[in-house]
Amino acid sequence: MSSSTDPGATGRPWTAPVAQGPVSATVALPGSKSLTNRALVLAALSAAPTRISAPLRARDTLLMAGALRSLGIGVRDDGADWVVEPGELTGGPVECGLAGTVMRFVPPLAALATGDSDFDGDPPARTRPMSTLLDGLRQAGALISDQGRGALPFTVHGTGSLPGGRVRIDAAASSQFVSALLLAGPRFDKGLDLIHVGASLPSLPHIEMTVAALRAAGASVDTGGANRWRIHPGTLQASDQVIEPDLSNAAPFLAAALVTGGSVTAPLWPLSTNQPGALLADLLTSMGATVICNEAGLTVTGAGPIGPLVADLHDVSELTPVLVALAALADGESVITGVAHIRGHETDRLAALAAELTGLGGDVTETADGLVLRPAALHGGRWRSYADHRMAQAGAVLGLAVPGVEIDDIGCTTKTLADFPGMWQQLLAPPGSAAPSEPVRTVG
Repeated sequence: MSSSTDPGATGRPWTAPVAQGPVSATVALPGSKSLTNRALVLAALSAAPTRISAPLRARDTLLMAGALRSLGIGVRDDGADWVVEPGELTGGPVECGLAGTVMRFVPPLAALATGDSDFDGDPPARTRPMSTLLDGLRQAGALISDQGRGALPFTVHGTGSLPGGRVRIDAAASSQFVSALLLAGPRFDKGLDLIHVGASLPSLPHIEMTVAALRAAGASVDTGGANRWRIHPGTLQASDQVIEPDLSNAAPFLAAALVTGGSVTAPLWPLSTNQPGALLADLLTSMGATVICNEAGLTVTGAGPIGPLVADLHDVSELTPVLVALAALADGESVITGVAHIRGHETDRLAALAAELTGLGGDVTETADGLVLRPAALHGGRWRSYADHRMAQAGAVLGLAVPGVEIDDIGCTTKTLADFPGMWQQLLAPPGSAAPSEPVRTVG
C-alpha cells in the first residue's frame, strides 16, 4: 500500500533563487494543516454533516481526507470547501504518506470501526515512533497487530467500540500522541482519563489547540490537573468552520524579510489563536525584525544585520529549521535548545540541519537538545531535504543570501504547501509582475 518510490528521489535539484534586493510582498497563506486535520477528524466523529471552509489542500490533508473516506466517512468537495458526512466507521486501508497527523490521529478512529484497518506509509514514515500511541490504544481496549515493531505498518482490528477509561502514556516524543487519543475520547464507552507520565510535553500549544477544538465541538474536557485530561463520553456536534491561515507555513516567507532587508505581509493573521506559529512575531523581533500586527495582517520588516537567536523552541519546534537557517546568517552566536524531540520528526532534524549547514561551510555544533551556530562564510552546494518539507524550506531561506544552494527535493514541500516554489518565486518578483513557477514534482 505504501509508495514504492522514495519521495526524496524527484530528479534534478532545484536551485534556490538569490534575492536581488529587498523583497516587498504580500503572501496569502493557505489554511492551517493542524486545524484542517483536527476539523476533519472531529467532523467525522460528529452526529451531523459539517462544512470546512478554506481548508489546506496539500498532501497531508488530502491523505487525511482519503483516510477518512477509506474508513467509511463521506468527505465531499464543494468548491474549495469540504463537506464531511459522518457514517458508520467500517475500516479499510489507510495510506499515511509522511503525515504524522494521519498515522497518529486515525488509528483511534479505526479502533471504533467494525473491521480491520491496515496502516502504512512512505518508507521514511516507518521509522517514526508510534509505540506510545499503540500502547495507549491497547490500554483503552484496542486490538492491534504490529509484530512488536511499534511502528508502521500495523493493523487495527476494529470491534465497533472501545472501552476507554484510564490511559497512561509517555508522550515526551510527540504531542500528537496526546491529541490523537483526546480527539476520539468522546466516542469511547467510558470516555478517557489520559495521563502523561514522562518528561515535559513538547508543542503544548498543539494540545491546547486540540482541547479548544473538542470543546467547540461540544465535548466535555477537564484539564484541572497537570499532564492530565478527562474526556467525558458524549455526542460531538462539530460546527461549520473557517480554517485560519497556516502560521507555521508563514515562517520562510517572513524570514525572507530579514534576509533581504525587505518587508513581507501575511494577511488575515489572527489576533488570537492557538497556533504555535503565532510566536514567530516575538522570535523574529528578537532577531532584529520590526513586526506590526493589526487587522491587515502581520508585517515583518528587516533592516540591518540579522541578530543571533538564543531560544528554547520546545513549544514551537516545527519552526526550528527556518529559524536555524536565519541563525546561520546571523552576526553572532545562536543557541537553540529544547527540541530533542524533533529527532523523531520526518527526519532527525537536528542531525540533518547540522550536516547540511556544515556542508555549506557553516560552523554548527549539535547538542543533545538543540544546536549552537556561530558566524561563518557560507557557500553554495547541495542541500538535502531528507523528504522533509521544513528542511527544504530552510534551504530556500539560505539560498536567498547564498548563491548556488541546490535543494535535492523541493517537491517534498507539497506536504503542506501545494506550490511552494511558485509562491517563493512570486515573493521575489518585482511588485506588479508575474513570476514564473517551476512545477512542483511529486511522487507516490
